[in-house]
Amino acid sequence: MEPGERPEWAPPPDDTAAAVPDADAESVARAIALRQLSMAPRSRSQLEKKLRQRGCEDDVAARVLDRLTEVGLIDDEAYAQMLVRSKQSDKGLARRALAHELRKQGIDQEIADEALGQVGAGAERVRAEQLVAKKLRSMRGLAPDVQTRRLAGLLARKGYSGEVAWPIIRDAVDGLPEHLRD
Repeated sequence: MEPGERPEWAPPPDDTAAAVPDADAESVARAIALRQLSMAPRSRSQLEKKLRQRGCEDDVAARVLDRLTEVGLIDDEAYAQMLVRSKQSDKGLARRALAHELRKQGIDQEIADEALGQVGAGAERVRAEQLVAKKLRSMRGLAPDVQTRRLAGLLARKGYSGEVAWPIIRDAVDGLPEHLRD
């Protein structure tokens, strides 16, 4: 191997244009997009931003992203559904917080609404109850108003509305054995 030459097993350099000086702009854009997709699923909007950051022209980026969409490597609908499932089950986010997350990722409103349709009100309530039960285990011995305040803050940060959160919190705190009267 010559000095300065990369071995075949080495990952591609971050600056593809510098590594391959005579590469055309479309090849560079494709390499950037494929590298991003190899790390994690991405929305089309995220890839557009990354290509813009790397100095790719908009028309070149659009052609590359259109082609990647054609072959199924970019699928905003599947990405939105995966994001909703994972954020709802892992972090317990409510529909409102999930909608914000989808907007932040650049997902179209129609696609976001369709993905959010898989989160029903019943599932959202069950997840809020699970979050409250888990958090209450670490708050034994605190005054009921402190527990209530902390639980309300937790659910608010997760995007739950007051009309969902308050009945769950009230039932959970009032039902604790330490708060029951003898």
